[in-house]
Amino acid sequence: MGIENLQTSQPSNLTTAKIEDFLAQDEKKDLLRLLTAGSVDDGKSTLIGRLLHDSKRLYDDQLESLKRDSKRVGNAGEEIDYALLLDGLKAEREQGITIDVAYRYFATSKRKFIIADTPGHEQYTRNMVTGASTAHLAIVLIDARKGVITQTKRHSFLISLLGIKHVIIAVNKMDLVDYDQAIFDNICQTYMEFTTRLNIPDMRFIPLSALKGDNIVDAGPNMPWYHGPSIMHLLETIPVSADRNFVDFRFPIQYVSRPDLDFRGYAGRIASGILRKGEEVVALPTGKTTRVATIESMGKQVDYAFPPASVMVTLEDEIDISRGDMLVRKNNQPHVGRHFEAMLVWMDETPMDLNQQFIIKHTTQKVKARLDLVRYQIDVNTTHRSESAVLKLNQIGRVVLTASRPLLFDSYRKNRQTGSFILIDPITNNTSAVGMIVDRIDAEKLPSRISSRSGKELGRTLISREEREKQIGQTAKTYWITGLHASGKNELAYRLEHTLFDQGKTVVVLDGNELRTTLNQELGFNKADRDENLRRVAEIAKLLNNQGLIVIAVFISPDKATREQVREIIGAQRFKEIFVDTPLEVCKSRDKKGLYQKADDGLLDHFPGVDFEYESGTADLVVADIETIEISDLI
Repeated sequence: MGIENLQTSQPSNLTTAKIEDFLAQDEKKDLLRLLTAGSVDDGKSTLIGRLLHDSKRLYDDQLESLKRDSKRVGNAGEEIDYALLLDGLKAEREQGITIDVAYRYFATSKRKFIIADTPGHEQYTRNMVTGASTAHLAIVLIDARKGVITQTKRHSFLISLLGIKHVIIAVNKMDLVDYDQAIFDNICQTYMEFTTRLNIPDMRFIPLSALKGDNIVDAGPNMPWYHGPSIMHLLETIPVSADRNFVDFRFPIQYVSRPDLDFRGYAGRIASGILRKGEEVVALPTGKTTRVATIESMGKQVDYAFPPASVMVTLEDEIDISRGDMLVRKNNQPHVGRHFEAMLVWMDETPMDLNQQFIIKHTTQKVKARLDLVRYQIDVNTTHRSESAVLKLNQIGRVVLTASRPLLFDSYRKNRQTGSFILIDPITNNTSAVGMIVDRIDAEKLPSRISSRSGKELGRTLISREEREKQIGQTAKTYWITGLHASGKNELAYRLEHTLFDQGKTVVVLDGNELRTTLNQELGFNKADRDENLRRVAEIAKLLNNQGLIVIAVFISPDKATREQVREIIGAQRFKEIFVDTPLEVCKSRDKKGLYQKADDGLLDHFPGVDFEYESGTADLVVADIETIEISDLI
């Protein structure tokens, strides 16, 4: 910025006191994050470049460099190509398009701004979502010659999906249509008709010419029929602070500070609501109640704080709180659960795999998660829904997810901070998807994943199963021993293992109790989690069979259809189901853990034989008495 430009924004005869006053006032300005969106060549980068130039926010050397670059690689003829201020990549300058998200910071006397210039190409949808994730306002550019096109609709849908409440529809290149008001009015009407299906509460329409400068900072003489504000006036005055959620207090703990024995503080950024000194708060997920002792912000003790402030909080009581926990109010709490539905934007080059495990980063915690189902995919160009088994790069759909432990969340429309998350591939560490939580889902309504298999080979080997079996001297097989709890199936399984071992066989026992406390410890006992437990076991058994090993799997597995699907996964030719048919009263008499009594008392849900039916009828062999059965009859 040149000296003459500095003088327009700072007082003359600067003294130390005046500089301090200026800096203090500058620090109090609020921050507006905005993005530009629109089709290719609608003038997004040009608009921002012109905005910086006309508001005198460029340094002299930047301006000289821009003039030189405009003559060398510009696409604006004799005019200055203001897009070059934003298009920094070589490919962007060569093609005259935006590929990556470009961020620019500037400030006026009224407000600070961070602008995200996002790409218009459909293949860069994920880049646009990245820029829009933190924006308060969006500027949607429309080429006055083309009107509302598919790209315009796609970006508007994404803006609505991401919860951006303020949208400026900038009808650009009015100079190329002779500043015709009728064209502008027709575009406004068409856009409003399309957005009736979207959730955009605040829309403003402005005709402009980014190249000529009309209605960017000043009105200009070419459109006397337009009496509204300029782009800059709207950016400086549009209210965004009220968009923050000051009602639902959420304070995710990011870090526990323990510098010495006398201090324990909890650091983090306030996601929503207002935190006040001395008020009662509840720590989730423990549910312990305490009061706020002190609040420290920017090195100073304060009486209250609100978003997006980062603070250090101390509490009156010593309670167990760690990273990922959350402070809330007693009568205003988020959902606590493992299962929820969300809108997902897939951002990975590799297509979605429902059998893959992910890491979900939500607020300040990371936990394992799985994708249960894609309910539907959305065509962002038409907003139409269609069935889809998986999502691919840049595709958007509604999905069902399950986390390995409970998350503390709100719906995205209610709270963007506690309603958003990302999915991370644990192997590549790439961000696979970004998501916006729609609502929680009851565990009983979860879809079964037992039959959701990728159908592709995950690895190659030069040794066939037959060759392995020949060398080991056995035929690979899975004995699936099923029955009620305490029916004696475990005793039968280990007797079978001992007999096979004595015969020189190599055998592995997969015990349901052991897997429930190790590999599958995060799974519950609703039908969906039971099915997921058995799906994993079936895949393990199949893998071990492929190595030529004999597997004995001991699981209650009460659902008939699920057992049939397990048979299909492992392969019917090497699967043998053995049902231990012990009467329920005998099982109860053998129950050393007292689980049947707990189920009868209502302390356990979905317990087979009590409130969950065991479906028989699929076994290859039924054992009525484990004491008299000859093990040789099982083999």
